[in-house]
Amino acid sequence: MEIICNQNELNNAIQLVSKAVASRPTHPILANILITADLGTNKISLTGFDLNLGIQTSFDGTVKNSGAITIPSKLLSEIVNKLPNETPVSLEVDNNSDNILIKSDRGSFNLKGIPSDDFPNLPFVESGTSLNIDPSSFLKALKSTIFASSNDDSKQLLTGVNFTFKQNYLESASTDGHRLAVALVGKEEDIENKNDLTSSNDEGLSVTIPTRSLREIEKLVSLRSSENSIKLFYDKGQVVFISSSQIITTRTLEGTYPNYSQLIPDSFSKIFNFKTKKLIDALERIAVLADQQSSVVKIKLDNTDLASISADAQDIGNANESIPVSYSGENFDIAFNVRYLLEGLKVIASENVLLKCNIATTPAV
Repeated sequence: MEIICNQNELNNAIQLVSKAVASRPTHPILANILITADLGTNKISLTGFDLNLGIQTSFDGTVKNSGAITIPSKLLSEIVNKLPNETPVSLEVDNNSDNILIKSDRGSFNLKGIPSDDFPNLPFVESGTSLNIDPSSFLKALKSTIFASSNDDSKQLLTGVNFTFKQNYLESASTDGHRLAVALVGKEEDIENKNDLTSSNDEGLSVTIPTRSLREIEKLVSLRSSENSIKLFYDKGQVVFISSSQIITTRTLEGTYPNYSQLIPDSFSKIFNFKTKKLIDALERIAVLADQQSSVVKIKLDNTDLASISADAQDIGNANESIPVSYSGENFDIAFNVRYLLEGLKVIASENVLLKCNIATTPAV
């Protein structure tokens, strides 16, 4: 195999696929990146795969001889990253010894590779379900919910985001057992026609994708958000996202995602209307003290047009701030974990936000 390509393109491709290289590989080849070159198309492809998450990207270069080799990811990344920017880089493989010669205009490096035959194939979904997804809708659904997923590996199913692809809209949800984020993305009339957050005669495809994989999928989709659609394939616990020059494949989390719509109260006796930015700014200031101890922030409403937000850190101090609110009704106090509140508010794009409650000890939305 012999190729010549641009340092910048090679470096970007390595950085992208190295996210799918195993940090503690069960087999030495899983610590490597697979490089393949095709003389017919002049395409160079790089693949990283840790058996759960796989990323493949391809770009144009000059291919003098087709072939494939795997190279230690960490070493390759450090070498190419330090080569002069935008300069040509050539890579030659001696087929007899699997030695790799990397040359730039400044010097050369000799590395030992592992033949590509043992590198596991990325799972491709032959049958199963295929969908065209709109990159911007998918990004919006992902960003609106990913923050609420769990970090606790014992709650395996909750360490991901559940996506339900319906005919006219996309629903995403995540929870860590303490808070729940649900997003409906689509045309407003389609969402309004939906009876409630649950039942609909169109079942749709429902998959739960691990948060770790979603962080990489988010990057792929962000880069491709100008494309009209990205292809999604799903079959037997495997999801594959395909854009024009990249493929990401990930295992899904097995099991039935909790029926979260049951957790959302049907009606609310109290509804408060805040300016989103003013509420976020006030909470961030109060959080300085709330974070010193229990992260608890109290919101007190006493039938005026101001809400009082406060935190009390014993033996350290306290903080209090008033912000405008629209509300008419009896006095009311409620407390939240300030971090949960802020993370949820920061993904809401609208100018105003409604806080809906019943009593201080039941879920608020």
